[in-house]
Amino acid sequence: MWKLYALLSAFFAALTSILAKFGMKGVNSNLGTAIRTVVVLALAWGIVLGTGQVKGMRDLSRQNWLFLVLSGLATGLSWLFYFSAIQKGPVSKVAPIDKFSVVLTILFSFIFLQEQVTAKVIAGGLLITAGTFVLIL
Repeated sequence: MWKLYALLSAFFAALTSILAKFGMKGVNSNLGTAIRTVVVLALAWGIVLGTGQVKGMRDLSRQNWLFLVLSGLATGLSWLFYFSAIQKGPVSKVAPIDKFSVVLTILFSFIFLQEQVTAKVIAGGLLITAGTFVLIL
């Protein structure tokens, strides 16, 4: 099931870029990010409240809170930079460069999560890296 969710994530991330590019015409990128964030916030809390999962908040540890807040800050900064980039540049180049985050995630997962290093993962990361540099140069 996680593979289906990952594919759906990729599909909606692609839609995000295209829809955002249309929506950003004549709009400050920070304002656009803030509007998008309010919608994401409403959607996420609507799902949590609608499914009764809000009671799980009492079970969160300090570590859960710390890392979820840090993740939220990283997400916010990523969105701010991404929206600024797609406003100023072509989505067809910005989005693939943004996906270099996949390579960084793989690297960080090896270092911080001690996930298994496999030849397939390394090969995939190298191909993404090569594609990123083709677009940058």
